[in-house]
Amino acid sequence: MTARTLYEKIWAEHVIERREDGTCLVFIDRHLVHEVTSPQAFEALRIAGREVRRPELTLAVPDHNVPTTARVDGDGVRLPIADPQSALQLAALERNVADFGIRYFEATAREQGIVHVVGPEQGFSLPGTTIVCGDSHTAAHGGVGALAFGIGTSEVEHVLATQTLLLKPSKMMEIRVAGELGPGVTAKDLILHIIGRIGTAGGTGHVIEYRGPVFEAMSVEARLTVCNMSIEAGARAGLIAPDETTFAYLKGRPFAPGGAGWDAAVDYWRTLHTDEGARFDRSVTIDAADVEPTVTWGTSPEDTVAIGGTVPSPESFADPARQEAARASLEYMGLAPGTPMCEVAVENVFIGSCTNSRIEDLRAAAGVLRGRHKADSVKWAIVVPGSGLVKAQAEAEGLDRVFTQAGLEWREPGCSACLGMNPDKVPPGERCASTSNRNFVGRQGPGSRTHLVSPAMAAAAAVTGRLTDVRELGDVS
Repeated sequence: MTARTLYEKIWAEHVIERREDGTCLVFIDRHLVHEVTSPQAFEALRIAGREVRRPELTLAVPDHNVPTTARVDGDGVRLPIADPQSALQLAALERNVADFGIRYFEATAREQGIVHVVGPEQGFSLPGTTIVCGDSHTAAHGGVGALAFGIGTSEVEHVLATQTLLLKPSKMMEIRVAGELGPGVTAKDLILHIIGRIGTAGGTGHVIEYRGPVFEAMSVEARLTVCNMSIEAGARAGLIAPDETTFAYLKGRPFAPGGAGWDAAVDYWRTLHTDEGARFDRSVTIDAADVEPTVTWGTSPEDTVAIGGTVPSPESFADPARQEAARASLEYMGLAPGTPMCEVAVENVFIGSCTNSRIEDLRAAAGVLRGRHKADSVKWAIVVPGSGLVKAQAEAEGLDRVFTQAGLEWREPGCSACLGMNPDKVPPGERCASTSNRNFVGRQGPGSRTHLVSPAMAAAAAVTGRLTDVRELGDVS
């Protein structure tokens, strides 16, 4: 047989029909739904008189619009959502899941959280499956070896109605990282470095498979972080081959197979790797030794630099279009070329998002904050766990007390300040050291200025009031 990549294996298992123009009808194994992109899809089903084809294959969770402050009063009664638009969207989701018989983790459920945290955490996301959601960061689920990608509202309707999608196959890109990451360098630093290297259009039209010893040594949570930001590199999806680390992570989770079904599933999952001799359309090799704690300086995820570096000059870029984009970014960010990144003051810190809100992320941030306190110049610093289960585990480990004793706020799970669709917004003109995935103009609120960092780096910024090399604060693993 011809050697195949991991992507080719998963794709082949899910193609129902191939058409002459190359389009394929593809079966979708899992569908995740939240309150933002689903209302129109459900309403279209109602108008057409259609049912959801396979309701058991869809899981719904509210995350974008739910407040991260208290959700119940002293008697355990759910508090109303203050923002009218958010309240309407949540009410619509609750009505839709009830009408169409879809499993739902409501806003006060222990299992509720960010959809891309909940999926893997529940074992709903599994190796070798196809997973879609009306959200671009669905790519995260590639961290367990799933072919996962975001879809639009009309496609959400199509999946609900048919459990299929019409798709064309993607090109295949290999990113291989050799060596070992140094102390204080995390999965978030690595993916920011990769995006800085290949650009936000570097993966356009491709599914990226991340390969090599660095990814093999990562925890599943770190792999989820890497794959989550594949979309920021322009890719359709990100993939990391499942292995013993993946199997140990998934075993015993609520939606994972059990008993003999587990053994059969693992036997199949072991076949999900790129064969020796398989060909990629593009390959990029990176030396892990070149990666340092990394931050963004501009308004694109490709605007990255090592924390020990400086704000670049627009003239340092060869492409005139890139020069113009850099000028616009620097004007918006209020930064001057040549400014050391470690001298950039921040007024806000956000630790959370579908990129960095899992228990390992919170442990990393707490490790920096333990025994320290937020700088007086930092006005606003919140920690938002990715799910109710992450919150409970963090509290069982005492991490919440570390955060509050350091002067940070401990919140309820949700998307929060990642995208400014809820009350958690960065004030205009102020900077935020953020563990989220996008630093676009106004992403965290109108006029907000975002610097993407790892959880440990965000914690370091909270302590010092400026972008800081976490390695300066002591021993780091």
